[in-house]
Amino acid sequence: MKNIILRVDKVPEVLAEQLSRDYTLYEYEKLSVEEFSAIVGKVQVILASGESKVATSLINQLPALKLIAVFGVGYDGVDIHAAFQRNIQVTNTPDILTDDVADLSMAMMLAVSRQIIGAQKFIERGDWQRGNYRQTTKVSGGRLGIVGFGRIGRAVAQRAKGFAMRIGYFDKYRSDNEECIYYPNLLELARDSDVLMVCASGGPQSAKLINSDVLAALGPQGILINIARGSVVDEAALVEAITHQRIAGAGLDVFADEPNVPPALLNRDNVVITPHIGSATRATRAAMARLVIDNIAAFYADTPLLTAVTK
Repeated sequence: MKNIILRVDKVPEVLAEQLSRDYTLYEYEKLSVEEFSAIVGKVQVILASGESKVATSLINQLPALKLIAVFGVGYDGVDIHAAFQRNIQVTNTPDILTDDVADLSMAMMLAVSRQIIGAQKFIERGDWQRGNYRQTTKVSGGRLGIVGFGRIGRAVAQRAKGFAMRIGYFDKYRSDNEECIYYPNLLELARDSDVLMVCASGGPQSAKLINSDVLAALGPQGILINIARGSVVDEAALVEAITHQRIAGAGLDVFADEPNVPPALLNRDNVVITPHIGSATRATRAAMARLVIDNIAAFYADTPLLTAVTK
């Protein structure tokens, strides 16, 4: 009999298909109470996405659970403490998606600052026949503030150097990168930034880190970009700031309640929104899938995991 894997969220079909060849793959949401009861004592592996919720209640129902394999870099939806208390290992897919997410962050910064989407709509409405589009904000030589200076934050900084930007960052750890300015205070970073780029990890510690005070410090000429987690931004405060022009614009790839986007953020020339596509390139998603497969294979072979989460 094949080993059982419990899939708790959507993952690319190519990953699900490949795993189904070697294992028995069940979708949690599609199981009846009776079907779930029949396998609870046999599930050793949970397959999750970066947006999945793997709560203590589910973990505690699976006495044989030994691995939670996350398709994504973020695992803030996994009750990591409950898992570690039971010696359940957790893996994710770091590094692979860093370049794609950093690339998207720069695209969003340019799109919002230069109002590329708004300018396209201007042409499509026929408004160019009646005059020129409004002037927008220069990016090169501007001040970029990065919130969270991990892999993605550092990759963003590397790209921003090509635009001759002055780069500051806020993080719980000070980096040895002397070309970027460390800010121990987030409000000070926001005040000193033309663009505030959110690259922080999700979770309780960063929930609504970008609040009304931070947005006020960013100011009416400032732009917010979030390619991290929707939970890091106080979405109600952001809507208020956009609606009342307390910031100049926003670029958002993530939201607090995906796939639901606040209506007040739609159809605005100064707001660019994308449906959580940070890592969604063919090459990167294929590499992420391969890493998940390799981690699960290593678990069943009782060999070291490739990307085990340690905290």
